[in-house]
Amino acid sequence: MNKSTAIYISLLFLTSLTYFLGQSETFTLPFIILVLITTFVKGQLIIDYFMELRNVTLKYRLFVSIWLFLVISLIGISYFFPILPSA
Repeated sequence: MNKSTAIYISLLFLTSLTYFLGQSETFTLPFIILVLITTFVKGQLIIDYFMELRNVTLKYRLFVSIWLFLVISLIGISYFFPILPSA
C-alpha cells in the first residue's frame, strides 16, 4: 500500500468518525472539540499530501494552515456563542 492510499483510507476513517459523532446528537463540549480536531486533521492531511504543500517553504504552508485553523476556530466560537436575539 502506498502513502497516498494510506492517507486516503485515514481520511475516510476520520470522515466516518466525524459523521457518526455528529449523528449521535450528543452535543457536549468534548464531542464538539473532537469533531473540530478531526476536521482540522483532515484539512491538514489534504493540505500536506493532496495539495502537495508538505515540501514547500514554511511560509506558504503556514498561510494555508493558519487559514484552516481560523475557519475551524470561528466555527467553534459560533457554535458556543450564538448570536443573541435583538431586544
